[in-house]
Amino acid sequence: MERSQFSVLGLPVHISDDYTGWLMERLQQGLGSHVVTLNAEMAMQGEQNPALAEVIRKAELVIPDGSGVVLYLRLRGKSARRYPGIELAESLLEAAGKLPNSASIFFFGGSPGVAGAAAETWQQKVKGLSIVSEHGYLSPDEQKDLHQSLKQMQPKLIFVGLGVPRQEFWIAEHRHLCPDAIWVGVGGSFDIWAGTKDRAPAWFCDNHLEWLYRLYQEPWRWRRMLALPQFALKALGDFRG
Repeated sequence: MERSQFSVLGLPVHISDDYTGWLMERLQQGLGSHVVTLNAEMAMQGEQNPALAEVIRKAELVIPDGSGVVLYLRLRGKSARRYPGIELAESLLEAAGKLPNSASIFFFGGSPGVAGAAAETWQQKVKGLSIVSEHGYLSPDEQKDLHQSLKQMQPKLIFVGLGVPRQEFWIAEHRHLCPDAIWVGVGGSFDIWAGTKDRAPAWFCDNHLEWLYRLYQEPWRWRRMLALPQFALKALGDFRG
């Protein structure tokens, strides 16, 4: 399946009509992949953090998660639409449930109990899914046990919810444990699936204001949100230049 690559502040962004189909095709071919869901905040972090930028550049798939990224591309004449990472993750879970031999799935991250509740939600929603979960507050010894478990299980879909950029670094460091798997950083998706937080109403999503609703839910993020106007200025400045 086709995908085109463009650049946003020196970082790759892939455009495709069917991200899920592209990943499921790779999964059936035994080709492992790291999926990054790029938004303006992450793009700005990547500009300031060369190590993060390198991880993003090495990812097999980078999707335009944020409205700012889509605007950046559209200003340059590229046809792009926003595809939130949580929607890609949900599409992958639904697709996995349709496989002849249900793919094993692993949820890692979030507070104790959250990933487990998210797994239960999906196992009730899509019959036949096999999901193992672990929270993100593990001791060094527990981390070692997790690594051994992953090596033995060899799950095909691994969703990591540790927040940006920790989840991206964690995936890059550990994907060798399950080289054939699809690894996706999902941020706070476990909280939404578990019901501990709500996703923004459709009106906010449709009008590119999901970030505002998230700031309302998590006001402590205001400093991180300062990256949004900085990104907008860079997008317009680069365009005019």
